[in-house]
Amino acid sequence: MSQHRSLRAASTLGGKRNVLRRYERVALLKQRGRWKDGDRVTGLPKTKASA
Repeated sequence: MSQHRSLRAASTLGGKRNVLRRYERVALLKQRGRWKDGDRVTGLPKTKASA
């Protein structure tokens, strides 16, 4: 009998995440020129990973 998908180890799942972590969003905003040093890290604008 096979194992249910939810019970597999996290390392074997390895799917693409569709939500960025805060530091990833800040890096993306810096790359796009929409981030200035000293800006608040709370209330960041929405970003898409590949755009």
